[in-house]
Amino acid sequence: MENFLSLGLPESLIASLDEMQFKTPTPIQAQAVPVALKGVDVLGSAQTGTGKTGAYGIPAVAHLLANPESMVLVLVPTRELAGQVLVALRQMLGGRKSSIRSALLIGGAPMFAQLRDLSEGRRYGSAPRLIVGTPGRINDHLMRGSLKLENVGYFVLDEMDRMLDLGFAEQIEKIAGYLPKKHQTLMFSATMSPAIVRMASGYLHDPVRISVGSTRVPVENIKQELIKTTEGQKYSILSDKLEENTTQSFLVFVKTKMGCDRLADKLRSEGHLVDAIHGDLRQRNREKVIRDFRSKEFRILVATDVAARGLDVPHLEFVVNYDLPQCPEDYIHRIGRTGRAGAEGTAINLVTSADSGKWKDICRLLNPDAKQDDDTRRKPTSSSRSSFGGGGSRGSFGGGGRSGGGDRSYSSSRPSYGAPRGDAPRRPSRGGDDRPSFAPRGDAPRRAPSRGGDDRPSFAPRGDAPRRAPSRGGDDRPSFAAGRGDAPRGRSYSSRGGDERSSRPAGGAGRGGKPSNVWHNNQQ
Repeated sequence: MENFLSLGLPESLIASLDEMQFKTPTPIQAQAVPVALKGVDVLGSAQTGTGKTGAYGIPAVAHLLANPESMVLVLVPTRELAGQVLVALRQMLGGRKSSIRSALLIGGAPMFAQLRDLSEGRRYGSAPRLIVGTPGRINDHLMRGSLKLENVGYFVLDEMDRMLDLGFAEQIEKIAGYLPKKHQTLMFSATMSPAIVRMASGYLHDPVRISVGSTRVPVENIKQELIKTTEGQKYSILSDKLEENTTQSFLVFVKTKMGCDRLADKLRSEGHLVDAIHGDLRQRNREKVIRDFRSKEFRILVATDVAARGLDVPHLEFVVNYDLPQCPEDYIHRIGRTGRAGAEGTAINLVTSADSGKWKDICRLLNPDAKQDDDTRRKPTSSSRSSFGGGGSRGSFGGGGRSGGGDRSYSSSRPSYGAPRGDAPRRPSRGGDDRPSFAPRGDAPRRAPSRGGDDRPSFAPRGDAPRRAPSRGGDDRPSFAAGRGDAPRGRSYSSRGGDERSSRPAGGAGRGGKPSNVWHNNQQ
């Protein structure tokens, strides 16, 4: 399919697409749009930034124009993505000239305004026929009775993997119970796990499976750069990158809301034009931050994973993983914020020795067929080969070695956290989730917990039982490990925030004492 004219779309939709510069269909659009226009269910997957919104949005608008009584319901995982999708669909409908009303139903927005948008009558005309929202707020309106779905003929589940990851499965099931028996369903995702395929069987009827490109590999025009460093050297590396690229836009990902604000404040104090976005911001503030970033009011955006999906900024050149994501799949979505619509971009990854477990998981996701030695996966050594994109350089995390193409190396003279002190045993990291394990009970001394990324001190012990520093989750509320008698608690629990997850690094993350490596990976 070379263009959209051969599909028999309504003239108004063709004119809107031409106005939006939709000239040549992307691969996912070329395969999904003709199938969806036939009214069959679709299970689609493609790399992020390849036009999935158009793949289901064009048939959705055609459905609304051809069926005056029918509704379209689009579910997405985050508020930012919901707003972006609705803007695109409204443009396809013809903008303000369209008589078809729409409503954006997301959490964090005033309920009164949404109730007004859903109302019908002499003042507002007919009820909205295009509904875009997040599962939680959609369910709120269903429970209130302010939203009726019996006329929905076209149902879309976008970024399904993220919705499952955020725990929306139960809410999606409730919403599906309100839908009429006869409707068309399209499910799209940038990654397609076995769990999603199993869930799709409960929502899709004889679907057409469409897969374009590898969902485990970022788009080819994103250059990926790995810098092995220490926690204390991260900021100086970021500063160097900003000074080397003074006119380009940067999106910097961190793991916690508090760390997000702290890094933005530090950059701002040094004269950078910067702002921050995370789950604690009010929705109108989040929208303003993204709007200002798109309009180039500032060039550096520090964010948690709320911006990992749904953020479409055409001029974004650099994505920096200041902290690695907790979930390997989120790495693909993070770096997919750059290199969109055929543009070129760069992803910079700052990896410490404490991040080795997470980095190995990312490498295994990107290279599932690559052979890795079990001992190397558990603990990098000076002779291990860093695997990323099929290539690498010899050298350990935080250790000496020759760079595989880097132009600088960063070193620290501080001793490594975790080195033996006297007779105290070293405490190993558990690996995958980077939470520290505890020293044996009895007479063996316990190590002091690391303050991690947020630099908050641990709480004072009660009696003879030492207490752990609290673990902080996505909403930055501490969970306390109360001691019982002389037996210390051996586990800490973390809570999840609204849109993002956070993890506590292994004890003493990033205090390596050997020179670090810089490795640029240019493999496409």
